[in-house]
Amino acid sequence: MSYEEYKKKVALLKKYAYAYYVLDNPLVTDEAYDKLYREVEQFEKEHPDLILPDSPTQRIGGPVLAGFKKARHIQRMWSMEDIFSEAELREWLARVEKNVDKKPTYYCEPKFDGASLNLIYENGLLKQAITRGDGVEGEDVTENAKTIRSIPIRIDYEGLIEIRGEVVIRKDDFDAVNKERMEAGESVFANPRNAAAGSLRQLDPKVTAKRRLFFYPWGVGENRLPYKLLSDTMQFVYKLGFIEPPFHDKCKEEACIQKEYEKAVRLRDSFPVMMDGMVVKVDEIALQEVLGYTVKFPRWMCAYKFPAIEKSTKIVDVLLQVGRTGVVTPVAVLEPVEIEGVIVERATLHNFDEIERKDIRIGDTVIVIRSGDVIPKITKVLTQFRTGKEKKIPRPTHCPVCGKELLDEGALLKCQNLECPARVVNAIIYFASKQCLNIEGLGKKIVEQLYEAGLVKSVVDLFSLTEEKLLQLEGFKHKKAQNLLKAIESVKGVECWRFVNALGIEHIGEVASKKLCETFGLKFLEATKEELMAIEGFGEEMADALLEFSRVNRELVEKLMAIIQPTEPKKREIRESPFTGKTVVLTGSMRRPRSEIKEELESMGAKVTNTVSRKTDFVIYGEDPGSKYEKAKTVGVTLLSEEEMHRILGEAA
Repeated sequence: MSYEEYKKKVALLKKYAYAYYVLDNPLVTDEAYDKLYREVEQFEKEHPDLILPDSPTQRIGGPVLAGFKKARHIQRMWSMEDIFSEAELREWLARVEKNVDKKPTYYCEPKFDGASLNLIYENGLLKQAITRGDGVEGEDVTENAKTIRSIPIRIDYEGLIEIRGEVVIRKDDFDAVNKERMEAGESVFANPRNAAAGSLRQLDPKVTAKRRLFFYPWGVGENRLPYKLLSDTMQFVYKLGFIEPPFHDKCKEEACIQKEYEKAVRLRDSFPVMMDGMVVKVDEIALQEVLGYTVKFPRWMCAYKFPAIEKSTKIVDVLLQVGRTGVVTPVAVLEPVEIEGVIVERATLHNFDEIERKDIRIGDTVIVIRSGDVIPKITKVLTQFRTGKEKKIPRPTHCPVCGKELLDEGALLKCQNLECPARVVNAIIYFASKQCLNIEGLGKKIVEQLYEAGLVKSVVDLFSLTEEKLLQLEGFKHKKAQNLLKAIESVKGVECWRFVNALGIEHIGEVASKKLCETFGLKFLEATKEELMAIEGFGEEMADALLEFSRVNRELVEKLMAIIQPTEPKKREIRESPFTGKTVVLTGSMRRPRSEIKEELESMGAKVTNTVSRKTDFVIYGEDPGSKYEKAKTVGVTLLSEEEMHRILGEAA
């Protein structure tokens, strides 16, 4: 076979695979496809230097991985706000339309129930595939993604582009996978979403290749596409060789959106993959920029979730779970009940105010709902079935894990003990994080290693680590151990506010930590409730949280102070300028680090915030300013370039 014949056969294989996996319309029999595949495989075996990177043979999966590396998205992957009713849809549309100058068009498409994935293409080739993770950073699963035949390895677009979508498994394939696992004596997947996510995260790509996964695109991240509408952008994406979803429609009015939603609800069982709702997005990309983002969600999109499935069952017991921040959550243990193919044995009770409001008791017959990926929850107590043997659920006063007194804020119960085993690992991770003590090299994985090896049981134990102890851990050699010890030693003498912020006190973040230190210095533990509430911006919740934290952790904090010896803050002298007493927002890429500019403005008495509103006095912008710049223009806030800011500061000086 010549090289030209080989290239033609690769092109033919790709055509057959596209028809089978994307169009669901096979052009040849499996036998004919396999014969052609073997011919291509034979040529590549004889000429390994001539293998085309997008040959279908390259999808079989590489060697078994030791683990997944972390990778950052070019642009953040956001989650979505959920809405559950026509009334909530109406409220969401009103919020959108209140903040834009013209009525938007809305783009409606399915919300797939799978695992979100970000594909990065450059020069036409698949460069990297990253799971959603926390939206900023995920896991690099490139080798696994290459085995998914509905993901093109090469696309007809040379620029850098992120294509986002959902990896799903079809319902019939899910049943087949579970049948195989049962026959092999393995645990079955709870639902198709878990099967898709579990298959995507296999350390052996060959296992992923055996699972019949599909990728449905639903958006783009980084791109330089010329389109002004999301709908046109997605049409371009589909033409690159990606699967088009079962429906995508445009609507101008609420009635149209509601009609599309009701049609999707009626047809949900007929779709080959699991869907748990319909996504509604503003179609105009310029209006998306104007609407911008909250801390969690884009303001221009929402997930209109399908109606919840509900069943009745009994509460057998109530367990108390202590989360990573110390929050105590009551969880109901239920008589097992099947909801949409999932066996539900636990349901969140949220908090003790909710328990009291609904008068939930152990032994009660209750209605449980599960909607998509929402944690099962109890919506109603069927009091007519009570026998008198039901038991009230007592409100705890002490942590179920460490026994220390709980901070009781009504809805919120929290263990503030930094040495509580339920929260110690996360307390140390936060303590070492960049915004706190910034201990380089002390990330999540190493903290977990230290804790599991019994080398640290609290934050204080970090300062008694030795090279000899660290060398017991896997992956540690002399240089790595020395670097970590130096990083821990370097925090001594850190600023007071960083020390306070690192303690992870409920409601006390960076701003509050600075105010505490400016007011009380290192004697912040001695402050009374009245003195705390006299600080600007401090309320009763903040004061109570600090006082409760002090009662529980005083001895530990004093030990840490003796070791770290944080420095008293210097009294800041406010320099008068046009920014004194003004609220300022920074946006875009600046020539100087933004943290430096923020500090300089704060030294002049400016309040630097992240959100543009009518109360904002100035928006200072650099290159590519984005949605905050557009919002400032919309609400009439004064815009200053970075150069104009420096000129004003120079004149003031």
